Amino acid sequence: MPPKPVPAWLNSSAWASKPRSPVRSSYSFKEISTVQRETTSAPPVGEIDGQEEKDPSSSSSGGGSVRGAVTHQQTATLTTQARGNGRGTSSQQLSRRRIHLAELQRLSSQGIPDSGSIRPISWKILLGYLPKNQDDWATELAKKRAEYMIFRDEMIINPSEVTRRKEEMEAMKAADMEAKEGLLLRQEITHDDHPLSLGTTSVWHQFFQDTELAEQINRDVKRTHPDMDFFCGDTAYACENQEALKRILFIFAKLNPGIRYVQGMNEVLAPLYYVFKTDRDDTDGAHAEEDSFFCFVELLSDFRDHFCQQLDNSAVGIRSTIAQLTALLRRHDEELWRHLEYTSKVNPQFYAFRWITLLLTQEFSFFDSIRLWDSLLSNPDGPLEILLRVCCAMLLCQRSRLLAGDFTTNLKLLQHYPAIDIQHLLWVADDLRG
Repeated sequence: MPPKPVPAWLNSSAWASKPRSPVRSSYSFKEISTVQRETTSAPPVGEIDGQEEKDPSSSSSGGGSVRGAVTHQQTATLTTQARGNGRGTSSQQLSRRRIHLAELQRLSSQGIPDSGSIRPISWKILLGYLPKNQDDWATELAKKRAEYMIFRDEMIINPSEVTRRKEEMEAMKAADMEAKEGLLLRQEITHDDHPLSLGTTSVWHQFFQDTELAEQINRDVKRTHPDMDFFCGDTAYACENQEALKRILFIFAKLNPGIRYVQGMNEVLAPLYYVFKTDRDDTDGAHAEEDSFFCFVELLSDFRDHFCQQLDNSAVGIRSTIAQLTALLRRHDEELWRHLEYTSKVNPQFYAFRWITLLLTQEFSFFDSIRLWDSLLSNPDGPLEILLRVCCAMLLCQRSRLLAGDFTTNLKLLQHYPAIDIQHLLWVADDLRG
């Protein structure tokens, strides 16, 4: 039996090209297989922090000052070298029927192209939602998507519908007994299903609790990226996307009663849903809700303890993670750490709490965050490890301004992080590895 043909996206030379801006209507999925290999030029690197290249103090002390002041020319050179080194083996590795995960991680860390279905499929593999064996994809997707629809049917339901179903079942039982015994037995009357019932087992009691949860989720979802028509607006498309986000978060909360829903989860879900919904493959795009749910669960498995208030002071809580960030900064630039800790006295919780819990989705533009997530999701040591390095790199890249600032200016700077070239930031973070 001849082997199945390898999907075109795996052989695409688009892996060796600079990622385009997301959702280009002029680029179709069919074009991927016809893209010709060509020499890739270094991506343009924007201005980062002019003071860092001009201020001699930024390179006069501490190992972190050198890392934070990597020049734009160095960044462009390193980017070109990294992409050029993988050109000879990427097609060979990704042409395998069984995906070579390490190679996919390496390629994805350099930035996944926005064309076709490359990013949606890559993210699903990196998050463990799709198996590495391509022959199992169809079966696994069908099983997971059916499972999600069962969750929807069981958890998003009106109590009146529950009561109606119970009445139908009781009527069927009574009819069956009458047929067997010739008598219709008197049914016991219960008040548990009455809307005014105070019993904790009442379906109406649970319904009112769920209503409070749904209202909280609804408020947050409406505030998700208000500048994007994809998420907000009066169009049917935006409303459809909002409803999908609500259902995903509601079902997650019901399945995880220990955490339920915490404000900010909508921001973590948004990039996943956007990438899957804008998939060039219409079939997969139509199942973005189901796929986003399971990928959201996989992603939060590494960060769920940060959303649990009872674990804040534990070894796995958010405060412990913030302490790891400050230790990382101290190891690479003790002067900057000491200035923030003792001179300006900026508590890292004032800025790092949001950075870490929301996976930096609020610090950069939406599409820069997606590029950043390519590296987060592809990190062999897990997303938290590289997330801490990126957060530390953010501090190092603003070193000169932070050393010159007091509490007020530094807090404002870190809570409203200035625009920066994401590729440069990732190179600084990569230099902190090990």
